Amino acid sequence: MTRIFFFLFGFGLMTLGFVYIILYLNLLTIGYNFPYYVNFIIRRIECYFSIIGLIIMNLSVYLKGDKNYGICLWHCS
Repeated sequence: MTRIFFFLFGFGLMTLGFVYIILYLNLLTIGYNFPYYVNFIIRRIECYFSIIGLIIMNLSVYLKGDKNYGICLWHCS
């Protein structure tokens, strides 16, 4: 249950971060160049949410838990 919570929490953070990255693409339409956009993105704290969320999602998927919740067809102990 905790792995599902951390996966959804990471997904929410990643979504929030990417929304801000896409919102800040409007800087390109008002005349700023791409290097200034990248410099602006790496300095904003809300854009780090996408990286943090991706790390949390990967950890929740790839770290093995200590309990075995597999399907038991024969004798389970």
